[in-house]
Amino acid sequence: MVATSTLKTKNSECITELPGQTRFGKDSDFWDACLAEPQRSADLCEERTCRQLAQMFEGVLSRAKRPTLHCSSVLVPERLTRRIARQVLRLASGEPCGLRGCVFYIHLELDEGVKRLERVTYDAAVVPTFELTLVFKQDGAAWPSLRDFLFLGSCFAPKSRRVLRLSPGFRLIKKKLYSSSAGTEVEEC
Repeated sequence: MVATSTLKTKNSECITELPGQTRFGKDSDFWDACLAEPQRSADLCEERTCRQLAQMFEGVLSRAKRPTLHCSSVLVPERLTRRIARQVLRLASGEPCGLRGCVFYIHLELDEGVKRLERVTYDAAVVPTFELTLVFKQDGAAWPSLRDFLFLGSCFAPKSRRVLRLSPGFRLIKKKLYSSSAGTEVEEC
């Protein structure tokens, strides 16, 4: 599990300059490097984008801890955000503007219902062509902490739970915005 309490993120409403961009020295040119090894460059770009998406999802969870989820930390299965990022890239690959035309709606499915966490526009300069709704799921098999168990139902019950554990499963819902036959795809992972 990866705890999201150590992440430091900035405003996620618009991601215009993504972190971790590769910079080339004075002697080499970016396009020469891309032309020399196009497959390697595409793989590096996809891996970097996947890593940035994973960080974005973890940032959303981290920002939602106290105000929305009422917990002190969120435990995320180790490769969950990477798996989600790969699925997002796969779904965006057939779109006219690719990932740049995406608007994310990120939710968390809890025992009490579904909570909306955040809306993220990947590139505000591009008119959105599709929406992706990501639904994280709470791990229902996780045991409550002893503290939560002892205070459950008493007048000393804590107002917030200490730890929220996410399930390795998630749901992605894709909705196209540009076509008259706009359909909805639902992927349960």
